[in-house]
Amino acid sequence: MAMNLKLSTVTRRAFLKLSALTGGSLAISGCTPGALDVESESTDVNASEPTIAVEEGVEVIPTSGSNNCGGRCVIKAHVKDDVIIRLSTDEGSEDEGSTTLARACVRGRSYRKTFFHPDRLKYPMKRVGKRGEGKFERITWEEAIETIASETKRVKEQYGPASRYVHYATGVSAAIRGNTLANRLLALDGGYLGYYNTYSTAQTSNATPYTYGTGSTGNTPDDYVNSKLIILWGHNPAETIFGTSMYPLRKAKEAGVKIIAVDPRYSDTAIGMADEWIPVLPGTDNAMMDAMAYVMITEDLHDQEFLDKYAIGFDAEHMPEGIDGKESYKSYILGEKDGIEKTPEWAEKITKVPAKTIKKLAREYATTKPAALIQGWGPQRSAYGEQIVRGATILATMTGNVGISGGCASGAGYASRISIPGVPVPKNPFEGSIPVFLWTDAIVRGSEMTAKDGVRGVDKLPSNIKLIFNLAGNALINQHSDCNKTAEILADESLVEFIVVSDIFMTPSAKFADILLPGDTVFERNNITKPWGYGDFALYANKVVEPPFECKFEYEWLKEVAAKLGIRDEFTDGNETNEDWTRWVVEETRKKHFDFPTFEEFKKSGMHRFKFDEPLIAFKKQIEDPENNPFHTPSGKIEIFSKRLWDMNAPEEIPAIPKYISSWEGPEDPLKEKYPLQCIGHHTKRRCHSTHDNNPWGEEVEQQTVWMNPIDADVRGIKDGVLVKAFNDRGTVEIPAKVTNKVMPGVTSISQGAWWTPNKRGVDTRGCINTLTTHKPSPLAKGNPQHTNLIQVEKA
Repeated sequence: MAMNLKLSTVTRRAFLKLSALTGGSLAISGCTPGALDVESESTDVNASEPTIAVEEGVEVIPTSGSNNCGGRCVIKAHVKDDVIIRLSTDEGSEDEGSTTLARACVRGRSYRKTFFHPDRLKYPMKRVGKRGEGKFERITWEEAIETIASETKRVKEQYGPASRYVHYATGVSAAIRGNTLANRLLALDGGYLGYYNTYSTAQTSNATPYTYGTGSTGNTPDDYVNSKLIILWGHNPAETIFGTSMYPLRKAKEAGVKIIAVDPRYSDTAIGMADEWIPVLPGTDNAMMDAMAYVMITEDLHDQEFLDKYAIGFDAEHMPEGIDGKESYKSYILGEKDGIEKTPEWAEKITKVPAKTIKKLAREYATTKPAALIQGWGPQRSAYGEQIVRGATILATMTGNVGISGGCASGAGYASRISIPGVPVPKNPFEGSIPVFLWTDAIVRGSEMTAKDGVRGVDKLPSNIKLIFNLAGNALINQHSDCNKTAEILADESLVEFIVVSDIFMTPSAKFADILLPGDTVFERNNITKPWGYGDFALYANKVVEPPFECKFEYEWLKEVAAKLGIRDEFTDGNETNEDWTRWVVEETRKKHFDFPTFEEFKKSGMHRFKFDEPLIAFKKQIEDPENNPFHTPSGKIEIFSKRLWDMNAPEEIPAIPKYISSWEGPEDPLKEKYPLQCIGHHTKRRCHSTHDNNPWGEEVEQQTVWMNPIDADVRGIKDGVLVKAFNDRGTVEIPAKVTNKVMPGVTSISQGAWWTPNKRGVDTRGCINTLTTHKPSPLAKGNPQHTNLIQVEKA
């Protein structure tokens, strides 16, 4: 059926109240109790979600958001005559558990404005202009499927399976998703070039295991209340919607737990939760951590007994066999080898954090127990983000806060205790894979890439990338670094020869398609999803209405491509529809979680809340019984000094102990003479990455601006709201300035996710931070360094 895109009247006043609350002193945004209903006039943010009276002829269907948002909120669609007339959300009470509430934030409550936008793609199309121009003509689904199948086959035969690549895409973060389905297709058809890492967590996922042997280092958020001190280091769950962690954080605050935020920006989390905000220059976190360690060591505040028992590499007496004691962490901190004591005064010059503040924080963290140093994923997305990750794990170890209730081992902090499978992907016949951030390198020089470039599984790639499937994602250009350089690579048809894109809008990435297909939305398919690691529930996202026009979920046309390739039966494995696959997911889940509901029960209720008697404490067994439960490291201990890193023989960029490394495009780079301001890209409550950027309500929640401290603005004659240009050698954006004390001097911030919109001069007029970022990866993980940028800002 052709969907009626007409929307019923919605109370904008209440919506804007909600957006104001998420940035105010309560900071309750995203999947937390008491969030204001979009059409309610109540202002009691601690009240339960109001029960919605259902008028005659209206059916309320439970579904969920499945964008790459950590919260995964409950969405209840009120449907009348096949039209969604309003949305409500989770009506659960606080008594049901701090990790299972799933209230929608301003993004979830405005889904209709995004997904029923009149600019929805309607029909399959093929490119008729130059790649990137966005010029297309309508074709039939039959022609689209035939073209995709024939090109998929041709590229494999001409260049080999390693030339085919399914792009990192997270617009559908659920059990059934387009990129996984495309990988399944190509695995059954001879193989493809795989990838590892994510854009979000490459550095922490790679670095944390060098300390602990795993990335699962976090206590679940229901343990926050057992802390006495929580340090949020670059962690902003109020705007990132980091699972359901905001509600447990609020409960901890109500219980009297002191919360300190370390962040260059005074985030919504800091505003609403923190007792103290400590701004630090981006990329200098390790200098501050080193100085904290110096205070603990010189004032004998560290837990030596804990270190002696559980760790290796802290001091000369506990080094791996054959390693000089001067290579120990303690030796580095005290300057015994390089002659530089890592004092708070030394760190102040680098970080701009006052020495007295560093001393106070070090003493407070060392003497308050239990204490949790919880890292966000922002700081590690930097040039030497691996060092920041490991630096925090060492502080947690020095203070003995590993493996205890109320503590935190720091690092990646993964803490999932539920398992929901996705559609399985058969073993890839081609064993090679690349770091996900280096796919543009694999286009230009893939056949030259080896292990030094992060290639795994094979010694060298046999081919450059020649075909790309980009399904429900905007990382083909918008979310990847250096948009101008990326566009130049994609526009060269002698490099990538065929690009398939499926999306719901003409995004910046969609403009680079050769075949562009109209996708469906969360309301138009069945699926199953769960939050990021922090959140103990699963959601059945019911199909609510039919897709409009000729829109299809990727599975529908991939089945037909599989048929053209002669592998349809293997591809579907008896599952003809999304609903069939969701039934499979439920049955597999029930094998691990015996209390999980039947398919019919789950589909009807829309939600299952997992119940646990106590929090999950990372490394509890290792600390309580180390003889029978060693850490999963080569030594069986916490490795402050990593022999594996030492053996890489790259100490300047990949040291065996975490340390401060002066960063390219950091505050000590000589390039600052030309580009004197650091630039980071924060998450905003108005978008989920780039999803919702075209939602008109978003502009009323938060305008796209470049944040500047008044000191930096004044010397440039820039006033709040004035149009400015932010630029470096990679590109220029023109957007208004937000002059605010909420960002520290010397630092600017542009919220990530705005759609790259270059004008005829090549200037981005929307404010996409990736106009300014670089393709240069971090050294160990080969990860995304998108918070490491130097720029200048001037009046436009």
